[in-house]
Amino acid sequence: MVAQIDRDYINRRPTRLWSRLVSYALFEGRPLTTKGQWINPLIFAHAKAFGALPQLKKVRAPTYILGTGRSGTTILGIVLSMHRQVGFLNEPKALWSALHPQEDLIGSYNRNAASYRLEAGDASAEMVEAAHKVFGSYLTVSNTSRLVDKYPELIFRREFVKAVFPDARFLFLSRSGKATCASIDGWSKRLGIQANGEVHDWWGANDRKWKLLTQQLVPEHPDLVQFADRMPELDHTGRAAIEWIVTMREGMQQLATGGPDMLHAPYESLCADPASWSAKLQGFLGLERDEVFERYCADTLTNPEREITLDLPDWLSPIFDATEVALERASARSDA
Repeated sequence: MVAQIDRDYINRRPTRLWSRLVSYALFEGRPLTTKGQWINPLIFAHAKAFGALPQLKKVRAPTYILGTGRSGTTILGIVLSMHRQVGFLNEPKALWSALHPQEDLIGSYNRNAASYRLEAGDASAEMVEAAHKVFGSYLTVSNTSRLVDKYPELIFRREFVKAVFPDARFLFLSRSGKATCASIDGWSKRLGIQANGEVHDWWGANDRKWKLLTQQLVPEHPDLVQFADRMPELDHTGRAAIEWIVTMREGMQQLATGGPDMLHAPYESLCADPASWSAKLQGFLGLERDEVFERYCADTLTNPEREITLDLPDWLSPIFDATEVALERASARSDA
């Protein structure tokens, strides 16, 4: 599907087609594992041109979908894009890499040294100004007024984002670890490729993302770092378990210490009661009520979960299981 939309999406609200096509064609870029990477220089040219223009539209309370990839982040973004006010960007990492040289964890757009964590001090005044112009231009071109940016790894860069957009809001989307890891495993096996002497898959160019994760994030977790010598042996499922653990812990910590700018949206809860969640999401994002969006939300968010068994090493299973229990408790509090 082009721009993640289908015939039902178009039939529900044909005017949404323009916003999604503009997002896909001019702003989102193409990562290593996809076709059409020839468009990336055009994305960078657009970013440079938009950054040189006057501020075309104010970026007010942009919302960022955070979490682990393959946990429902894309479908949540597409559902939100049905709202008449929303412009949805699906992982506009090309734009972010154009704005900050140490941003690209995958290696899709540059091979500079990269940092999982970016802090408030990493956002220069020039970068902040350029970001407001670029994303304000996106709102103008897409004829929308509210930005929703799905970029799961920004969960490790929340203070950086807030330095750029102080009124930003964050949706922490969580999902069962078993379902997420199985999906990552299937994705990497299905879409992983070899190109120019490199392996390109979920873990970046020649494991770039995996190496950054184990070097920069795993040492923050004493129960994981003690097994650092065993991590090179992990398959896609085991690696996915590590990524899911550190990401869910990050989200739960931010929920415990953060304020009203962050909402926990458990995927299972979204699918179990989409009617309630459509109202909650509109309220949290500060959107006007939109009945077309509400109906689309109710019809689209369905839970296809099936019984999944993961084959994890003996040393990893207890850590994974304990994180599942902690997430279930956090999800219960969010549903209360």
